[in-house]
Amino acid sequence: MTQQFVERLQELDRGDLAILRRNAGLSLNESRKAVGLFYRLMPVHLGPQEEIYFLLATLYPLNDGQAPNGDFGSSFAQLRMKRESESLDRRMNILLDSDFDWDAQGRLKGGELGFRLRQAVKLLASEDIGVNWVVLLEDLLRWSHPDKYIQKRWARSYYGTVNRQAEKEA
Repeated sequence: MTQQFVERLQELDRGDLAILRRNAGLSLNESRKAVGLFYRLMPVHLGPQEEIYFLLATLYPLNDGQAPNGDFGSSFAQLRMKRESESLDRRMNILLDSDFDWDAQGRLKGGELGFRLRQAVKLLASEDIGVNWVVLLEDLLRWSHPDKYIQKRWARSYYGTVNRQAEKEA
């Protein structure tokens, strides 16, 4: 399902991508002119997971670069190696601590995680670093697991790469 959804995003024309881009970081309920487009992409009902699919759909036009493998932590590590800026470590920590918000009816909203991801995706695009969109979607679907295993994997991918790079330079 996730692979098929990303493939549908890749087939969109510039006009549809512009609609999604204008809704980046908004929830499906807050979106403007994107509901019909989204349900063309997502014909089955997934309950609260729809918001996660919508978040990914609105992030995709910000950086349509494809990373062949790895998770978001490894993409962000590539940025860290290019920029060699310790402020990226702080950004990664904030991202790892971010979470989805829930409204009073128990519906998922983008929240801080959506906001932080939007910033990070744009930052990656500024350096022509792609995202593995299928893995990102799968990770976001599991983001709220109490063991935080996705956040731990991203941290290993990011800091493991950064630390290996620092050891090579020393």
